[in-house]
Amino acid sequence: MASLAGRRVLVVEDETLVAMLVEDTLADAGAVVLGPVATVAEALNLLGSERPDVAVLDLNLAGETSEPVADRLAAMSVPFVVASGYGAAGLPQRLTGVPVLAKPYAPEDLTAALAKLPTA
Repeated sequence: MASLAGRRVLVVEDETLVAMLVEDTLADAGAVVLGPVATVAEALNLLGSERPDVAVLDLNLAGETSEPVADRLAAMSVPFVVASGYGAAGLPQRLTGVPVLAKPYAPEDLTAALAKLPTA
């Protein structure tokens, strides 16, 4: 498993069990987990007071798109990966080029994808 020692990782995920698994995986890799948060409002609120190094962003939050969170992360120059059941084909055009983790993904795929991101 890739080391994320000390990196602050924002987790935006609306499925409780997935969020718990992601949180545990990141903690085991040495990351400092911000969240998890399950809504766009919660994510934007957290970004008002915290600056993550990287983020993992579920694109579909209970039918609500998390694109505003992606936009805020981009404006803050915070690199992120998108976790989506739709894969890269489900990304809006402006997010083309953002790394995508197709759901379901293995914990080691998550840590490897985040470890490849530059730190903000």
